[in-house]
Amino acid sequence: MEAYCVKCKQKREVSNPDPTYTSSGTPATRGICPVCGTGLYRMGRTEAHKGLTPPPAVSKPKKPKGSGSKRRGKLVIVESPAKARTVGRFLGKDYSVMASVGHVRDLLRSQLSVDVENDFTPKYRVPNEKRKVVKELKAAASKVREVFLATDPDREGEAIAWHLLQAADIDPEIAHRVVFHEITKAAIEQAFQNPRDIAMNLVDAQQARRILDRLVGYSLSPLLWAKVRGRLSAGRVQSVALRIVVEREREIRDFVPKEYWSIDADLLQPAKPPVFRARLVQVDGETPVLESEAQVLIHMKDMRQASYQVKHVRRGHRIRRPSAPFITSTMQQEASRRLGFTARRVMVIAQQLYEGIELDHGKQVGLITYMRTDSTKLAAEAVAEARRVIQKRFGDAYVPEKPPKYRSPSRRAQEAHEAIRPTSAAREPGTIEQFLTPEQFKLYSLIWKRFIASQMKPAEYDTLTIEVDGRSAKHNYFLRIAASKLRFPGFLELYDDREAENNKNGRELLKIQLDQLPDLTNGDPLDLQDLFPEQHFTQPPRRFSDATLVRALEEHGIGRPSTYAPIISTILQRGYVQRQKRRLVPTEIGEIVNDLIVEHFPNIVDLGFTARLEENLDEIAEGEREWVDVIRAFYEPFAEQVKRAEEVMPEVKAEPVQIDRNCPDCGNPLVIRHGRFGKFIGCSDFPTCRFTEPWLEKIGVQCPEDGGELVQRRTRKGRIFYGCANYPTCDFTSWKRPLSQPCPVCKGLLVIDNKDHALCLKCGSRVERVELPSVTKDTV
Repeated sequence: MEAYCVKCKQKREVSNPDPTYTSSGTPATRGICPVCGTGLYRMGRTEAHKGLTPPPAVSKPKKPKGSGSKRRGKLVIVESPAKARTVGRFLGKDYSVMASVGHVRDLLRSQLSVDVENDFTPKYRVPNEKRKVVKELKAAASKVREVFLATDPDREGEAIAWHLLQAADIDPEIAHRVVFHEITKAAIEQAFQNPRDIAMNLVDAQQARRILDRLVGYSLSPLLWAKVRGRLSAGRVQSVALRIVVEREREIRDFVPKEYWSIDADLLQPAKPPVFRARLVQVDGETPVLESEAQVLIHMKDMRQASYQVKHVRRGHRIRRPSAPFITSTMQQEASRRLGFTARRVMVIAQQLYEGIELDHGKQVGLITYMRTDSTKLAAEAVAEARRVIQKRFGDAYVPEKPPKYRSPSRRAQEAHEAIRPTSAAREPGTIEQFLTPEQFKLYSLIWKRFIASQMKPAEYDTLTIEVDGRSAKHNYFLRIAASKLRFPGFLELYDDREAENNKNGRELLKIQLDQLPDLTNGDPLDLQDLFPEQHFTQPPRRFSDATLVRALEEHGIGRPSTYAPIISTILQRGYVQRQKRRLVPTEIGEIVNDLIVEHFPNIVDLGFTARLEENLDEIAEGEREWVDVIRAFYEPFAEQVKRAEEVMPEVKAEPVQIDRNCPDCGNPLVIRHGRFGKFIGCSDFPTCRFTEPWLEKIGVQCPEDGGELVQRRTRKGRIFYGCANYPTCDFTSWKRPLSQPCPVCKGLLVIDNKDHALCLKCGSRVERVELPSVTKDTV
């Protein structure tokens, strides 16, 4: 057992260890330094504590009345300065509001910081960049009568509150935990009227996740350094996401298109025009196998000899209900599909809307409820307000008799949370557009419309299906056509959330407007006008976008609302995945890392195993399991796998790729290397020759300032931007991707403004991208 010696200034083995307990009953060990004789002290339970009875906890004597008379006022601590400003304006002069700026303690970066031999006790420290903040919070807390910890209403927020208590030495007797899911006057007043203690179950769940991720990352990363290359890393949930992306890419590579055909027939009832088209769906009661033109021609020849009549006309009524209000995953998916936002960007903008926007009265207002949630629950007051808005804007016909209720997709959804909704349904997007950035306005509009639509009446359709029999001497043919007509728009009047229908290999029914079909009855004879064969090929699955990967993670029970965006950001920043045309594509190194982990740590990347571990964390949060037991059950077999992998995992070190140039310093070939911030060019004779130059990814566009090549670069945080290859001589940069086509107005440089428009940096003109030759929406 080691402990830190303040005189030697390093860890020393504890001599003469003596198990003991603190006055509060916490196990510890006393001893001496074998080198200098200084007394050593280490917290934590050891084998020597077994059989010892801890002393009764000694409570601190209560201070006599009047001893705290110097303490005045109340301190509220939140995470961000923006949230502090918004909350502060609702509380009045008796409260001072300060921001912790996120977490104030974490595990040490330089070491594992988890004592695996002593119940996985974590070792926390205040990072250097947070010491000033903690010092100020500690000073402020020592002067007030009460401290309110008002961090976010989830496990992460609960953990931040607990760390604040420890790091800032806040007296637990004056500390209160308050939670609110929207930053409004009513919600904040209610929260402060009902303070509670810190929920240690939630803290334990967050702490367990953090320790699990540290154990995996600090065990696997050194393996990858030794077997593949330096500066690689692996994570618990991120490795699962990488596996999903890699396996989809291999499905696409291995996909072999299959030919198939469809046959449509134009039919006419002479007394009841017009001609209508139906699709062949069965031959002799079975789905036809039409895999070649030869098979199609045989059936077409026979179908021309057949007689046709209406077998059945089925009229019906269909109801389409609105979607539930947003939870985190569905908000990320819809914002990706409709607005082109990445999951990370969605959460950044949502955080701004939640924390508060300055409106016309000069004070900040929280516009949406908390944005990390998996619950579709809605407050009764919010539903009532939405119904009033619907009645006023659309009329009584659009207000359902009873408010719709929605089931949360997760079995363990945090029902104390609400769905993501506007804090006031009466605050319509158009009335506040001038105070929002374009991105904020787009996301707020999406959230507002989805919430209001969820409380509107369903859409109603009249449907019509016509089934046709065709009989020849050889075969019986069955054809069908379906049509519909919107009878009552309901929620579609405001928000249509139908996704583009996927092509189901051409075997779907033909669908047209009901008004385009003749008024047929059962038994009507029909004349065949013509046949229309069409060749199709099966299509490979599509690569994942942010939206579809979030959906896949959610469906498999992997990750939670607060983790979806960080998961995607992590695999992108590590260089395991790249974004191409808004799709996620694994890199070569990503596939290598994935294959090694899948082979040697199959349970780490097993979807079912990871989902069960997420459920275990949920059980900790609900007080059903102890966090140490969950970690021990995971770590013991995992540690054995690490030892085995160290021995048997093969080295897969990729050789540096040579480029067609020699080093200007020594004449040896130049090669592409990988460093902390991505690719760079270096000398093949490294370390003898240390020549390097940046790796420039050209985009085929000339710089508007000096005519040089524009290249794609990355910031240290991984954000892409575009600059001149002649930097620092030319300092032109653009966050938006330049286009090769010149501005049709002034011939200046065009950049991608959004999925539909390009913007000229010279004259400011906005141009429809479809009007630019060879530029498509997929270029985004």
